[in-house]
Amino acid sequence: MNNNSKTKAHWIFMSLFGLLFITMIFTACSNDDDAGGVITIDGVYLEDVNSSVPDRQVEFARLGQLLRIEGSGFTGLKRAYINGFQTSFNPVYVSETSMLLRVSGDTPITEAEDDLRNTIRLTNDNNEIVIPFEIRSSPPSITSVSNTLPNPGEQITVYGTGLIEVSSVTFPGDVVVTEGITYDEEDAEFFTVTMPEGVSESGGSLFIQTANGPAYSPAYFNFKEGIILNFDGMGELGEFGNTIRQANLESAPIGEINVSQGNYVPHRPDSIESFEAAKNRLSEVFTSGNENWRSQFTPFIPATTPLDEVAFQFDVYVPEVWEGSGYLKILLINNFNGGEWSGGVYNYVPWIVDGEIEPFQTEGWTTVTVPFTDFYLFEDDEDYTFEDVLAFRESATYKNFGIFFENSDIQLSDVTRGSSDVEFLSSATSVKVFTDNWRIVSLETPTVTDFPE
Repeated sequence: MNNNSKTKAHWIFMSLFGLLFITMIFTACSNDDDAGGVITIDGVYLEDVNSSVPDRQVEFARLGQLLRIEGSGFTGLKRAYINGFQTSFNPVYVSETSMLLRVSGDTPITEAEDDLRNTIRLTNDNNEIVIPFEIRSSPPSITSVSNTLPNPGEQITVYGTGLIEVSSVTFPGDVVVTEGITYDEEDAEFFTVTMPEGVSESGGSLFIQTANGPAYSPAYFNFKEGIILNFDGMGELGEFGNTIRQANLESAPIGEINVSQGNYVPHRPDSIESFEAAKNRLSEVFTSGNENWRSQFTPFIPATTPLDEVAFQFDVYVPEVWEGSGYLKILLINNFNGGEWSGGVYNYVPWIVDGEIEPFQTEGWTTVTVPFTDFYLFEDDEDYTFEDVLAFRESATYKNFGIFFENSDIQLSDVTRGSSDVEFLSSATSVKVFTDNWRIVSLETPTVTDFPE
């Protein structure tokens, strides 16, 4: 081999050695990056695009919320834990100094171990950091109230979610109750409270304080200005044709926990021993038709209110099991012959639940809330407002609002408004169903925020 060949071979060897050395250096650096360095956390920020402050530093977060964690050493991050629960994250949204992390809905709250509760822990192969950070359940919510027009001194049950350790209930008129509140300690799905004296008859929302934060109910509590007919002088009972008349009303006190309030209507008067099967319009009760909903209600519920925020409410008492046959048809106007599952009506069938027969019975008087978007005329996706209900009634020849008791066969598809071949055949029934306090209410619910806007 000549000198030139030796020199060339020498340089090739050196080049390969240099390339290998450089590769080893970069591999080592890469492994160091993958292993990660010391992690620090400087702050936790709540990301909320719907807020006027879309990125704010916070000291607590709720299930489902998106967090931005700021600090250093996030490159090479392998795992994140919230309350000890391993929480997934997208590496695309991780940089050396910042990362996004969503609080999983499966994160334990009260179930978390004491030393892990209210902590965020980040780890790589060589390091970890744990910081104290409060984690709260999803905000509490109120979904329904057992009776929204109770007598003072009567107990009501409020249903919802996240109702943990309810400490106070503020009734319309700023009447605050802090004593005698009992709550569901296991699932936090309800609490009970006694109706105090002095609640405003203009009504409004219940406002509650819980260990999980505050919440409002819809603005339908004690709204007496919304009464259409209470059979005791508020509203005018229609007496014509075969309607139930004043003489057919009952007034003997009935019901436990929430008792009757003066006169009420029996939808099977004592003169009728039993309703036949496969029959409609077996009893009927109406207003006089002289009422003007626009002048009575729009000072409180504007005509422009979205229709899903307005409802018809009534109180019902069913002392014995009701199942298998019969329903109440609620009519916006007096222009129906019975049996309809379309138009300006809604059929109340409380004994069909999730497509199955479930016996229905009430211990006392219970409030039923029917949003106007449940009336078949307004159930499609159009952007209806309360004006559409007012206009529908005003265009009618007979403006009487009322209720039929009907006892015809029922197609499940009519009840669920979906596809089904299931049919519930009617049978003779002597069920007792009483109603009272027919009223229009607002379903608008004030918003609650954890942070000032």
